[in-house]
Amino acid sequence: MADFTLELNDDQKQVRDWLHGFAADVIRPAASEWDEREETPWPVIQEAAKVGIYSLDFYAQQFFDPTGLGIPMVMEELFWGDAGIALSIVGTGLAAVGVLANGTEEQIGTWIPQMYGDADDVKVAAFCSSEPDAGSDVASMRTRAVYDEAKDEWVLNGTKTWVTNGGIANVHVVVAVVDPGLGSKGHASFIVPPNTPGLSQGQKFKKHGIRASHTAEVVLEDVRVPGHCLLGGKEKLDQRLARARERAASGGERVKNAAMATFEASRPAVGAMAVGTARAAYEVALDYAKTRTQFGRPIIDNQGVAFQLADMRTQIDAARLLVWRASWMATTGKPFTSAEGSMSKLYASETAKKVTAQAVQILGGNGFTREYPVERMHRDAAIYTIFEGTSEIQRLVIARSLSGMQIR
Repeated sequence: MADFTLELNDDQKQVRDWLHGFAADVIRPAASEWDEREETPWPVIQEAAKVGIYSLDFYAQQFFDPTGLGIPMVMEELFWGDAGIALSIVGTGLAAVGVLANGTEEQIGTWIPQMYGDADDVKVAAFCSSEPDAGSDVASMRTRAVYDEAKDEWVLNGTKTWVTNGGIANVHVVVAVVDPGLGSKGHASFIVPPNTPGLSQGQKFKKHGIRASHTAEVVLEDVRVPGHCLLGGKEKLDQRLARARERAASGGERVKNAAMATFEASRPAVGAMAVGTARAAYEVALDYAKTRTQFGRPIIDNQGVAFQLADMRTQIDAARLLVWRASWMATTGKPFTSAEGSMSKLYASETAKKVTAQAVQILGGNGFTREYPVERMHRDAAIYTIFEGTSEIQRLVIARSLSGMQIR
């Protein structure tokens, strides 16, 4: 094992600087336009594909970085550019993680390339888990998947909501109930291939922030997918359900469901997104405080402003360290005995909300206008404490992990 270090190696620094250049030169100049348009920034995604940022190969290289810092480094730099556009670029990754976490090698090799397409024909993918009555409460999920043994097909019915790239995706990964009696343990994930009849886009949401990222409902009406589209395969599912039934009967160990496996793998990455947005707002506020004068001196010369900036930077660095720790633990196979993944997401997301709000305050009236980017950053930051597990859910996960009790 390599010696412990908190310093990026030369290759990582090169990738970081390359990403930072793309974020500064391509993403930031387009941020305000696509926020106002509230549309998927296809031209920016295509530019990312042309240079190799939006590609399976690039994310695979970062995913398998032995230090675990590849993905959080990518997320921080892209979201430093702009959260809405960055989410449009990386949103496919959640569906890809869903396949990686639950799929067979053949499924991984078949479907993940189709999620990205290529530079000449860019595609996106969607991970469909939340429902109108089942967000944090995954046990209340109603979307059903019923096996048609005669045709070796699964029939999916239900409505998914808050789906990034929902309806416009080439490939949808759908979490559905296969055994209602097992609650959240009776779930499985399915690939819905391109142009499958019965899948349609429902309402597209007009959002407070991350407006450049497409978020919509996905409606499934008698959607039939081949048996090989069940992630992990039917034999593995039957074995898992049998174990869950045995444990339920004996009151034994809980079994993780398909959606939770995906979220656990992605929470530190969401923390890194929040760090990127927080860092961007802090930098704007710091530059502004050094150049804005009131009463004959820069406003940073006042302790009230200077101390805020000191706290902002301290909280950002602390958030990054929590994200890096969780990412390193996940990569090196160290168990999250104290819900370290949830800790990183919780602290980083709360930090992003706090730091962007402080940035608006430091800029005063200017911070409240769209002439300065902190207004948009503040709106964008609100999502981090909500998606992929609210802050309240993260605290619940952490508390359960620490206590060993099913706190409600």
